[in-house]
Amino acid sequence: MADDEPSLTRWSFMDFKKFYDAKFGRKRLPESQNGHSADRSITSNGSSNSPAVVVNGSAPANTSSLAIYEQFNQGRSSAQSNGVLSNGHAAVPQKSLLPAFDSAETRSLAESLCRDIVRDSQDVTWESIKGLENAKRLLKEAVVMPIKYPKYFTGLLSPWKGILLFGPPGTGKTMLAKAVATECKTTFFNISASSVVSKWRGDSEKLVKVLFELARHHAPSTIFIDEIDAIISQRGEARSEHEASRRLKTELLIQMDGLTKTDELVFVLAATNLPWELDAAMLRRLEKRILVPLPEPEARRAMVEELLPSQPNEDNLPYDLLVERTEGYSGSDIRLLCKEAAMQPLRRLMAILEQKHEIVPEDELPKVGPITHEDIETAIKNTRPSAHLHAHRYEKFNTDYGSQILQ
Repeated sequence: MADDEPSLTRWSFMDFKKFYDAKFGRKRLPESQNGHSADRSITSNGSSNSPAVVVNGSAPANTSSLAIYEQFNQGRSSAQSNGVLSNGHAAVPQKSLLPAFDSAETRSLAESLCRDIVRDSQDVTWESIKGLENAKRLLKEAVVMPIKYPKYFTGLLSPWKGILLFGPPGTGKTMLAKAVATECKTTFFNISASSVVSKWRGDSEKLVKVLFELARHHAPSTIFIDEIDAIISQRGEARSEHEASRRLKTELLIQMDGLTKTDELVFVLAATNLPWELDAAMLRRLEKRILVPLPEPEARRAMVEELLPSQPNEDNLPYDLLVERTEGYSGSDIRLLCKEAAMQPLRRLMAILEQKHEIVPEDELPKVGPITHEDIETAIKNTRPSAHLHAHRYEKFNTDYGSQILQ
C-alpha cells in the first residue's frame, strides 16, 4: 500500500465524514473550485472522480444494494436536472420519501416500514360494498370530507383521529379499509403485527415511533392496523406478559395520543374480531367504534344477485329462498355458498369428461350447464354459517361502547 493511501484504521475524521455523507446522503459536499461536486465519489486516496464509492480497491456498489431512499433520489435526478424538466418548465418540488432522521439506524427502520405503503389501487369502491351504510358514512366523514373541505374541520370540528371497526369475521372490515385505500387520496400504511414487532430489544418501540413520523411526513395519511387485538390487548391481566410487549403497547398509546395535538391529517383505522380484549386506553383513543354487523336481507340479496346473476333463456334463480335461508351468514359465507352452487354443474360435467379415456381438445370442451334449484338446495346444505355464534357479544359491546349516527 502506498504511503499516501490511508487504510481504514488510519482515516482522519474528515475522511470518514466525507465517506459517511456520500454513503448515506445526509448532506451534499461543497463544490470544488473547478465547479464539479465533491460528492461524486470517494476513493481510498481521494483522487478518483467516478460516480461509485470505492474503499481500498473494493468494487463499486450496484443499484440493488443501495437503500430505498437513494434509489428514489436517483430516479428523481434522472427525471429532472437542476430543477428543470426536459420540456424546459420548472419542476415542482416533491416531498422526499423519508424525513430527516437523526441516525442511520432509524432510517433503516423507516425503509422497512415503507414496504407497507400501499401504492397500487385495491379496486374496491364504496359501491362495491353491499350494505354497511353506517360504517361507510362515518369513514367518509373521517377521511374524505376533511380533505375535500378542510375549511369546516377546524377547532372543535377537527376530524376524528381513530376509528375501530369490529364485528364477526367475514363481514367486510378489511373491504372497508381497501375502499379507503382506493377512494381516498391519502398515503395508506397497511400495518400488521409483523410490521412493528422485532426480535431486537427496543426496536419494536422505535418502529412504532418511526411509523407515526412517516405518517406525519406523508400527511394526509391513513394507518390501517388489521387485527389490532394481537398488538394491544389488555395490559396487566396475563401475568406472563413480557416486558417488551408492554413497552410496545405503551409506545403505541403515546403515539396515538400525540396525534390529537398536531394539525397533520393522520388517521388511524383499526379492525378486530375481538373488541372486548382491547385495552381501555386504546378504546379511548379510537374515538369512533363502529359495529360491522352480519349483512341484512337487502345486502344479502344484492350479494347473491351479483355473484349469481340471471342468465338469458334460463330459469330465474330462487333469490328469495337464498335470502331467507342465509339468515346469520356473513358476507364471506354467502360467497362460499354461491361458489358451492356454481360448482354443482361443473361437477356433473367433470364426471362426464372423466369417463372418456381420450383427452378432449380445449376448443372442443362442452360448456358448463346452468345452475338449478336443486344446486341451490345442495349448496345450502353443504355450507353452514361460521360467524353467528358470538353475535350477542358484539351487540352487547356495541351497546356499551359503539358509535352510531342518529338523526
